[in-house]
Amino acid sequence: MLILIVIIIILDIYTFKGIKVLLPKSVRKWLKYTIYYTFWSVTVFMILLLLTGYFLRSSTRNGNIFISYFYLFGAFMIIYIPKIVFVIFHLVEDILFCFKWFYKKFLSGNNILSNSGTPVSRSKFLSQVGIVLAVIPFVSLIGGIVKGRFNFKVEHLKLHFPDLPKSFNGLKIVQISDLHIGSFKGLESQVEEAISLINAQEADYLLFTGDLVNNFYDELEGGWINILSKMTAKLGKFSILGNHDYGNYYDWDSKKDKFDNFKKIIDAHAKIGFQLLKNDSVKICRGDGTIALIGVENWGRRPFPQLADYEKASKNVAGIPFKILMSHDPTHWDAKILGKTDVRLTLSGHTHGMQLGIKLGNRRYSPASFRYPRWGGLYREGRQYLYVNRGLGFIGYPGRVGMPPEITVFEFSV
Repeated sequence: MLILIVIIIILDIYTFKGIKVLLPKSVRKWLKYTIYYTFWSVTVFMILLLLTGYFLRSSTRNGNIFISYFYLFGAFMIIYIPKIVFVIFHLVEDILFCFKWFYKKFLSGNNILSNSGTPVSRSKFLSQVGIVLAVIPFVSLIGGIVKGRFNFKVEHLKLHFPDLPKSFNGLKIVQISDLHIGSFKGLESQVEEAISLINAQEADYLLFTGDLVNNFYDELEGGWINILSKMTAKLGKFSILGNHDYGNYYDWDSKKDKFDNFKKIIDAHAKIGFQLLKNDSVKICRGDGTIALIGVENWGRRPFPQLADYEKASKNVAGIPFKILMSHDPTHWDAKILGKTDVRLTLSGHTHGMQLGIKLGNRRYSPASFRYPRWGGLYREGRQYLYVNRGLGFIGYPGRVGMPPEITVFEFSV
């Protein structure tokens, strides 16, 4: 949090410098002082709000306060990401000047800097360009809140497996992930729209790959279980836990309170109609063929819980050649599954594609790639596949830009 505050102050210092360059000399002193005090008063106010929201976030079970923190965080993104764009252009001249000074001082042998300052007109022009370009993320981030988070997309994938039992040819599986249902407080109609899309796919099996809630079972109260239980599949619905389902992001009064919350979340899966696979597996039979569906608890890079036990989960299906694994965090695939097991397809979520990205042609790019090399879409290494779902919900920033919420439909063929 301290680092974030320092970044905010540095950004605002350079943003204010850029604004001053744009102010004409004819502006009266009283107006300059008004702009100065207003600008820095807003900065102090925003920092105080951020600190208040941050400490309340991990110490309250009040859903309204929790959601308010998301919108506060969204406001910061709307304000400060455009500022970053503006500051980059404003600092271009300063950066070039530093390179020029270094060259003349240490490389050219000439210690006299012919241009001792930045041309005001050029600096003003770059600041103007910065303001124009800063409008793009400003508008995009607002659009992501107003519309982007509800722009549910159905992704269709056809996967060919020569070793799939022939009786499973044409099998249709729908994957959803990362509901974060507490983030949809007051948005029941939008969730029902997503459920209608899910049901329209007429899945044989519906698989949910974790993060039902943000922290608390309380998020499911007020009719959510009835709404979510409307999700249908012809032959079965299965689920696993995600990192948020353990309640680790709250300062509990006692271990018992945390355990009771966790148990209620586990029970909620059954109430919604999902069979929760908690380091467990099931055999799926069709005609004379059988495949294995395995579900593990969360495993991720620290500080995320590392509770997945693939050996335990797959013990009862070890003799079945074709295996599908549900594992919330895609880093589990590289660390424990790829090249170490005979799992043919792993389904994950968790990353949300950071809820930010751009699409160029058939490819999407996201800052999530800096932390998760496999952050979204289909990956293949040899005979093993990983699919990372972008998720249906949201957390933190209450929107999605270029990273729409996803319902994935897999059609298997031999």
